Amino acid sequence: MNIIKSKDFTPDNPWDALDIASMNGVTTRLHWTDKPYKWHINDGEEVFVVLDGEVEMFYRQDAQEASVIMQVGDIFYASIGTEHVAHPIGAARVLVIEKEGSV
Repeated sequence: MNIIKSKDFTPDNPWDALDIASMNGVTTRLHWTDKPYKWHINDGEEVFVVLDGEVEMFYRQDAQEASVIMQVGDIFYASIGTEHVAHPIGAARVLVIEKEGSV
C-alpha cells in the first residue's frame, strides 16, 4: 500500500513522472509540468486527469483543431488515434493512465 500526496511531487524537469502502478500493461503515472508537451498520438487509449492547476488541452478531430480548458478534477479521454497536446496554464500536476511504453 502507498499513499501519494500529489502536491508534494515536483521533479527537476517538466513532464518527469512518478510511476505509481503498472497493471496488465497499463501504467498510472503522476506528472508535474509548467511547459507544454508535444503533439502526439498514443498507440493506445489515454486517460488524463488534472489534479492541480489548469491545463489547456488541444486536440485534432476530423481534421479540425479545438481546445478545452481543464480544471482540477476534469478528465480527458483520448481514444486511439486522437492527436493531442497539453499546455499547462502555470504549473500543473496530472495523472496519466495509458498503455505501457506510450509516448
